[in-house]
Amino acid sequence: MLQQRLSVHKIQLVLNQICMKDIFLKSLTAIALLLLAGCNDEFLDRAPIDKITNATYWNTENDLAVYNNSLYNIARNDWKIPIMMGHTEGFDSHFGNIWSLDELSDNMAPREPRHNFFQQIRAGKYNVPSSPDWFGYQGWDFVRAINVGLANYDRAKVSQAIKDKYIAEARLFRGWFYADKVQKFGDVPFVEKELTIDSEELYAARTPRAEAMQKVLDDLNFASQKLPNSWGDGNAPGRINRWGALLVKARVCLYEGTYNKYHNAGDSKMWLEEAAKAAAELMDTGPYRLYNTGKPQSDYNAYHRMLDLAGNSEVIYWRKYRTGLINNHVQQYFSYTGGATKSIVEDYLCTDGLPITLSPLYKGDETIESTFENRDPRLRQTILHPEDTGVYKYHLADGRAYPMLEGMPGGGFKTTTGYHIIKHYNADDMIGKAYNTGESPAITLRLGEALLIYAEAAAELGTISQGDLDKTVNKLRDRVGMPHLLLSKVPVDPRYTKDGISPIIAEIRRERRIELFMEGQRYADLIRWKQGKKLEIPAMGVRWNDAAKKRFAGTTMKSDIDPVSGKEYIAVYKGTDYEIPVFDEKKHYLWPIPLNTLAQNPKIKQNPGWE
Repeated sequence: MLQQRLSVHKIQLVLNQICMKDIFLKSLTAIALLLLAGCNDEFLDRAPIDKITNATYWNTENDLAVYNNSLYNIARNDWKIPIMMGHTEGFDSHFGNIWSLDELSDNMAPREPRHNFFQQIRAGKYNVPSSPDWFGYQGWDFVRAINVGLANYDRAKVSQAIKDKYIAEARLFRGWFYADKVQKFGDVPFVEKELTIDSEELYAARTPRAEAMQKVLDDLNFASQKLPNSWGDGNAPGRINRWGALLVKARVCLYEGTYNKYHNAGDSKMWLEEAAKAAAELMDTGPYRLYNTGKPQSDYNAYHRMLDLAGNSEVIYWRKYRTGLINNHVQQYFSYTGGATKSIVEDYLCTDGLPITLSPLYKGDETIESTFENRDPRLRQTILHPEDTGVYKYHLADGRAYPMLEGMPGGGFKTTTGYHIIKHYNADDMIGKAYNTGESPAITLRLGEALLIYAEAAAELGTISQGDLDKTVNKLRDRVGMPHLLLSKVPVDPRYTKDGISPIIAEIRRERRIELFMEGQRYADLIRWKQGKKLEIPAMGVRWNDAAKKRFAGTTMKSDIDPVSGKEYIAVYKGTDYEIPVFDEKKHYLWPIPLNTLAQNPKIKQNPGWE
């Protein structure tokens, strides 16, 4: 990493100067010493011309761009710096990827031992780690790298406008990083300068949440004002532009606004207004449009399955993979995620725009085929319908009948729930390819999220209008041919009446869950809405009746009675350590601080309930 090289070069510079002076003094004659008297210290203290040093580096725009390239490179480690989420390269992509984050929530049901971390968080069985865990209390070298840059950008011999572009880029990363840490740990050690081993900040207490988040907002405001509208890279994928910064700001502000509102943690109005304002600016003046080719039965998942997203009208930022440069194998190991849950499947509306609890069009779930009848087209573009096995060449076009459950004899791609996820599935990224040569990209930022942020922020502020719905939720529904959500006729789903929210907020939350499934948002949503208790609902899969027992003969999955319907379904965690999930509202809304961090700095202190 460049910032580490710079530090090494600083040391090397000092050593070179010492050696140069020592040799000079030992080898010169008396007459040479007279010449030395005529020399000045400036000559002797010049940096070696064949070395990169901090003293000589920061001159051109290219210098600033190259340095910031190193920040993008550091951020590729997604499980360490989980902000610009893509797929961590190599074997770690099986867990360090944006698709797997929904395993923390009620959207997916993993049972793979290598994914115990997700299961532990989901079930409330997580213990205080001795060292930082996945997506946790780490990545501070990233902050140091950012702060080194911020201390030096102004030295470049370029205009302030050019400097500001790279300052904005670095501040975007810093604000985004700290927002993630605040969401998981509350108070954080907010550092705004390069530290040394003697810096008192190393042993200071954490910065209070409200103060830290104001600093985050300052960073994101600067970024969303000073970044260029375009870097001229054709989104291939290049650098994050101002529109991307606006979406990051909107996302962060929506989180903080709703968290403060539902947790009684502070000001919510300002944050919600900032979220709506940022989302509106992106929607109204940005160059992005929803991906839509007029094919409602395929447009929703079509671009999620593409290998090249350059120039895509909806995608604002994405992670690109190419053989020989950077690869992943996230497709090959996606079975680790288990499968989609009964909970998410039941949230898809019927084609009349009503939830399954109210619609006369709902055909029930006695068979997996009936589950898809008269439903939002996004369901069939997210979950594998048995008739679509050939369409998707599932799995690796192996010719088997799907769905399949864990334990069934023979090969094939197994699930824990019976609901195979195909939203991202691309067989062509696996067939004929060697291990770890996958090129499936990751969408980090897209316009669809901005629409949902605006709608939710407006609803939470109590200002939402039909016009707001028409330019947000209803645009997403238009893409898949679903009826519009009407403010004058909002359905009241009995499943959400106990959540303590208005029907319009409930429907916007539903839309968000459906549209952003498997994009890493659901767990954070439950936390900010103070709906952690939903994680106590046992994860279930397909209906378990006589026909299912015959269809899934040989499965090792167990079943149980759904307390709501009184019917029998696959019970994903029955007989495991995670059979009875718990969510302690006094502790589980924040993650614990690692023990080694507490030992190194007692002033950090453990989060409530984890002592």
